[in-house]
Amino acid sequence: MYIFKKNINNIFFIFILSHLIIWTLIPTLTNRNLPLDTIEAFAWGSNLDWGFNKHPPASALFTELTYQIFGAQDWAYYLLSQLFISIAFIYVFKFAFEIFKDPLLSLFSVLLLEAIYFYNFTTPEFNVNVCQLPFWSMVVFYSWKIFNDKEVNLFDCILVGIFGAIGFLSKYLFSYLLISILLLFTYFILVRKNKKLDFKYFISLEIFIVLLVPHLIWLNQNDFITLTYGLKRTGLENSSYLDHLKFPIIFLIKQFAVIVPFLILSKLLIKKIKFKINLKDKKMLFLFFINIMPIFLILVTSIITGSKIRTMWMTPFYLFSGVFIIYIFKPQIDFKNIKRFLYGFIFLFFLSPTLYSYVSIKSEDKRTDYPGKEIAIKVQYVWNQQFENPINVVLGNEWNAGNLSYHLKSRPSWIGFIDQNKINNLKEHLCIDDVCIGHR
Repeated sequence: MYIFKKNINNIFFIFILSHLIIWTLIPTLTNRNLPLDTIEAFAWGSNLDWGFNKHPPASALFTELTYQIFGAQDWAYYLLSQLFISIAFIYVFKFAFEIFKDPLLSLFSVLLLEAIYFYNFTTPEFNVNVCQLPFWSMVVFYSWKIFNDKEVNLFDCILVGIFGAIGFLSKYLFSYLLISILLLFTYFILVRKNKKLDFKYFISLEIFIVLLVPHLIWLNQNDFITLTYGLKRTGLENSSYLDHLKFPIIFLIKQFAVIVPFLILSKLLIKKIKFKINLKDKKMLFLFFINIMPIFLILVTSIITGSKIRTMWMTPFYLFSGVFIIYIFKPQIDFKNIKRFLYGFIFLFFLSPTLYSYVSIKSEDKRTDYPGKEIAIKVQYVWNQQFENPINVVLGNEWNAGNLSYHLKSRPSWIGFIDQNKINNLKEHLCIDDVCIGHR
């Protein structure tokens, strides 16, 4: 036990490195093709803009930057995803240490997250949900520093504005965290009156807005297409009165199912379920506002609008659940039986990649089984029989066209869905099944 406590930082480093290596290698070795959302990001990234038909631009930007460095190497994008996860874990650890001043409890706060499948099984697919994670954790960390420090640090305010904007440009649901933090500060300034309004707070807001301006202009110029897509995904257009009750209940059931392994692993660390919540505790209130409030707000959204909340949308919402539950049950933690907790953690740590490998190898009809590279070779061959110029544009849906954009050596730009006007503007073109390729 003494040796364990003495080497917390080394153990945390080993955990992060092991998580990164395992979840980079497993999909690299068992998948034939990159997942759907990653390929979609490639399609967008090949023709970068301030927004796309489904999402804001951040995920496309990061995949394109990775492509410029590594090219069409599948492992690089699994690594990209794990780097985002690792950064999020590091900031959860840093935040937990700010709360507990105890490296062991900080380590437990991160290890508990291995029991939530958002942070292991689903991570090989770099998408807008994974893209939010480091920025979610950094916004919380620096918001806490602003909230807790007697003197507000201007640099912390700047970082909150920057990371908040990048998080929002990853996915609009990031706003639920930002609103929760805004409500927290408002509560302490107007209701508790034990915190003064500092002009530096507005620096965060100003930077946030300035960084969003190009995207807001793009939204206006493109008929708010990204927002329209998001609303369609909720099923809001076809909602009935019953949906205002049905979808919130389904949402709560699914959330409970997601955290069951987390609760079981937590119980291995806690002697008995006994706690007392002190609403005057500043740390408790902060943890409440970053953990419970965003989930409560999204539940209220579902109740009011009758919209369906998809499970994967909740990916970043549980990042600090380990910190929250340990803070609540800190007096009940059984330090004498840490081995029991570690055995449970190790079991889950290896169970997830084992299950992922099994599913990936056993199933043959997944997106990751798509023969993208082989199809690209055939398409290039057909093109070479008729034209000498390189393929530099591709049209079609993000999956089929995106795979060609990724696998073809000329890295053609995806310019949208098949449209006769776009085809007419090409010097040479060839349409095969659901895609058109060309040279302009």
